[in-house]
Amino acid sequence: MPTFEPAELAANATYHLLTSIVVPRPIAWVASRGRDGTDNLAPHSYFNVISHDPPIVHFTSTGAKDTLTNVRTAGEFTISIVTESMLGAMNTTAADFPPEVDEFEFAGVDKAGSDTVAPPWVAGAPAALECTVRAVMAMGSGTMVFGDVTRIHVAEEAWIDDRVDPSVLAPVARLSGSRYAMLGELTRLPRPTWAELRPDDR
Repeated sequence: MPTFEPAELAANATYHLLTSIVVPRPIAWVASRGRDGTDNLAPHSYFNVISHDPPIVHFTSTGAKDTLTNVRTAGEFTISIVTESMLGAMNTTAADFPPEVDEFEFAGVDKAGSDTVAPPWVAGAPAALECTVRAVMAMGSGTMVFGDVTRIHVAEEAWIDDRVDPSVLAPVARLSGSRYAMLGELTRLPRPTWAELRPDDR
């Protein structure tokens, strides 16, 4: 069984190793707006929920990218969930565009107007979050952006029994390299309580 010492690995080797182990990763399709009014759209697969009360999400930028510059300046962003039909456009927006190029327009992605922030979100996305920046924290090779969720949009067809139905949401997840994954077969498994698990008192 191979064992690795991170201190002995080159940075890119560690990146490839960790991103092939920590899978699948949800993708935040982050939209931000530059000082000149140009909209930016880029995927980030270091993304998750931090808190539900209050609602806080997080994504990490590796490197000084336009998204990070914009959110630091404007203090707001949106996150759209990527579906299989959007995968090609999402991949296009992952390119190293110059800051004056609007990735929405270049990739042919329609914009939906936000209610509480300036940047738009992806029209047709099954779910999207409007966020204001709570904190930006550099750690190692990444810069973490924490956002307070100020509005949540869910497609009507995905809202079933007061929840977002994952089979309708159909999110795309990032694997390593250029590989992605879809949900596939879903499994339901209720979480047990200790009262249910503990042996009978005898």
